[in-house]
Amino acid sequence: MIKDTFTFHNGVTIPAIGFGTWQIPNEEAYDSTMMALKNGYTHIDTALAYRNEENVGKAVKDFDLPREEIFITSKLPAQIKGYQESLDAFNETITNLGVDYLDLYLIHAPWPWDKKGEDHTEGNIQSWKAMEKLYNDGKIRTIGVSNFEISDIQALLDNCDIVPMANQIPFYVGRDQEDLLAFCKEHNILVEAYSPLATGQLLDNEDIKAMADKYDVTPAQLLIRYCLERGTLPLPKSTHEERIIQNSQVDFSISEEDMATLNSFDDVRG
Repeated sequence: MIKDTFTFHNGVTIPAIGFGTWQIPNEEAYDSTMMALKNGYTHIDTALAYRNEENVGKAVKDFDLPREEIFITSKLPAQIKGYQESLDAFNETITNLGVDYLDLYLIHAPWPWDKKGEDHTEGNIQSWKAMEKLYNDGKIRTIGVSNFEISDIQALLDNCDIVPMANQIPFYVGRDQEDLLAFCKEHNILVEAYSPLATGQLLDNEDIKAMADKYDVTPAQLLIRYCLERGTLPLPKSTHEERIIQNSQVDFSISEEDMATLNSFDDVRG
């Protein structure tokens, strides 16, 4: 499955499963990223806020693959809103990573994390215009957003030139965000599913375990496959090589009946 791809509305392709590095400390990020690359992942997701870009970039550089064969995503920190501030943050990111360009750059959230829900529409517009410039200058191959609701995306559609190519959101069994997913599909915005395992809280669910047994897969594999069946791009993360390998081995299909059951789950995280 990690060799399969999705295609953005500008024609750029992205590997269908990414290796997420959220909550992986910088001192562990080199080994974890290297393990992912060794086991066939070519899509690595990081962020300036994760404080691990340096070692993620070092692993990419040290691994024996041409840069153009590895898809790297990073993110503009949520608290940075504005045109020049966004350009400066991007330059910090590519310096950390040791690369000349990014494959995907996202606005990490529509509001600073400590001001969740506040209206930062004008700041997001200015940040997006900076990202449009970077895109038009060839510094980023695709641009998108993260944690954006419909109204946040609509503000960009109404005031900017380029439709976001991705929206990275928490998406997992029990939190499928139907309205937002439908809106993104209507505008050809690829939904990336972060926390596809509900930060681990679904792995011991008895119903999930029973269904995984039915398909002879792990609960994690079932949950990742669910995201793919919904047309989203999952970003599982692990620091354990066995799980990194398992998370990419999801070449099976979930029946319509079982998908209906999974779609009916309540959000375990509240």
